[in-house]
Amino acid sequence: MTHTQRRTPTADGRRKFSVLLTASLVSSLIMLDANIVAVSLPSMARSLGATFTEIEWVVSAYVLTFAALLLAAGSYADRHGRKLATLLGLVVFTVASALCGLATSACMLNLARALQGVGASLLLTASLAVINHAFAGPERAKAYAFWGACLGIAITGGPIGGGVLTDLFGWRWAFLVNVPIGVALFVTAAIVIAESRDHEATRLDLVGILTFSAGLFLLIWALIDGNSLGWGTAAIVWRLAGAAALLTAFVCVELRQQRPMVDFALFKQPTFLGAACAMLGYAGGAQVLIFFLPLVLQNAYGFAPARAGLAMVPFALPMFLTPRLGAGLATRYSGRTLLTLGLATTLLGTPGTAAGVTAFDGSEGGLVPTRFVAVTVKV
Repeated sequence: MTHTQRRTPTADGRRKFSVLLTASLVSSLIMLDANIVAVSLPSMARSLGATFTEIEWVVSAYVLTFAALLLAAGSYADRHGRKLATLLGLVVFTVASALCGLATSACMLNLARALQGVGASLLLTASLAVINHAFAGPERAKAYAFWGACLGIAITGGPIGGGVLTDLFGWRWAFLVNVPIGVALFVTAAIVIAESRDHEATRLDLVGILTFSAGLFLLIWALIDGNSLGWGTAAIVWRLAGAAALLTAFVCVELRQQRPMVDFALFKQPTFLGAACAMLGYAGGAQVLIFFLPLVLQNAYGFAPARAGLAMVPFALPMFLTPRLGAGLATRYSGRTLLTLGLATTLLGTPGTAAGVTAFDGSEGGLVPTRFVAVTVKV
């Protein structure tokens, strides 16, 4: 074999890269949409005359259906086909994006956002399954690293893109921009992705889906309205009680399944449980800044959307850069050490960010150092 032949990518290699790139872009569309929308929220509120709670639902309605249907979407993709789930997810997401861009009220916008979350749940689970099916061994690790880098780029570019689109064309284009992207990805996925299934997958666990989805809905609903209605009011108490009952029922149902959507045996492993709790703590303590900081910068300090998006870059950029650092550190240090380091960094950066916002004088430079260290090393 000549040197030229060794360096020429094979047809199989090109096909795999096409699959990887398509699946990565599909997943990145979800993250790009979330970050574009965050910067556009104040403009939406002014345009639609929405209250703060209604604007919260622009984010929460999306996250609620996305999280509630994630397990069900994975089961659907395994049973009926990952390519089919990807194409279906792209159709739902693209149509929902158009409805968001054409919304004439906060209620219509939030319902369309919930539909977007349905599409996003199909896209994430199916795209990961597509990558998992196409790659094995060391190739799979490299594929997931590429997938993570694409998500990092989407997270980094989202705030800037959302701010520029909102400034130049209005907040509706933060959603409408997904329409041509979704159409292009649909055509590409239909061509390059081969169909695959899990032949051992059983029928959809409808009881598990209903109990988990309804329980999560009541829990999120209580958390959103808790401050405004009061945590001790009957409305909040019954929502929390209903959530507890339904989620308990979900656990009971899944424990009886031969192939449950959630393997609860994993929670007996201290490493898994600790990692899950750590990421939950990070999401609740630092990741929420993606939603709140653009609101503060625009409503409290009068930033234009584009300027607010640019000011978010110091928060988003480490999410793209630090996974590469973490991959190198993982060869020398344990996952427990790196996770502890990441949480400690977040612990130092979060109050620093709060102090920086409090003492902010209106210039981007005043927030850059504190926001930069508020992002954890994610491994």
